[in-house]
Amino acid sequence: MKKTLITATLYTLITAVILGIGYPLLITGIDHVLFPKQASGELITHNGEVIGSHLIGQTFTGDTYFNSRPSAAGTGYDASSSSGSNYGSTSKVLIDRVQASVTTDQNGSAPVPVDLVTASGSGLDPDISPAAAYYQVPRVAHARHLSESTLTHLIDDHTTQRQFGLLGEPRVNVLDLNLALDNLSTH
Repeated sequence: MKKTLITATLYTLITAVILGIGYPLLITGIDHVLFPKQASGELITHNGEVIGSHLIGQTFTGDTYFNSRPSAAGTGYDASSSSGSNYGSTSKVLIDRVQASVTTDQNGSAPVPVDLVTASGSGLDPDISPAAAYYQVPRVAHARHLSESTLTHLIDDHTTQRQFGLLGEPRVNVLDLNLALDNLSTH
């Protein structure tokens, strides 16, 4: 009995060290060698300062920027609290929140794209649909005193198409778009 207990304890400790520490360190090391940008979170730096990530959205406010989709993660884009709202499509709370968002985000008679009034499943989505970006063009163009065609071309240049032509949907990274917008405005 004593020998079996010692063997089981040693096996548990060795397995825990190998699989709980060794393997994750090995895989992390391989990731940093083969995919350094992705393993580091695809951070975006501007003037030597980290300002965001290609992988995690952030809130933009005001008329001078393209807005991200709403986030249900903590207080908004909180990676430590990633989650959706878990409201079903018939939930009165969800319906009321979406209706309130739609009424505050009117753009003439154009229908509001769904991703501007609903959160993603993770609450961290950094992208919006091209339709959501185009919907915001009149507001941003007016606030920045730019032509709508200039902003439309900017969106076209920052639209990522489906991977391999069939996986996912076309999307626009909001942080990249807003950085390009700032660069456009300063030139």
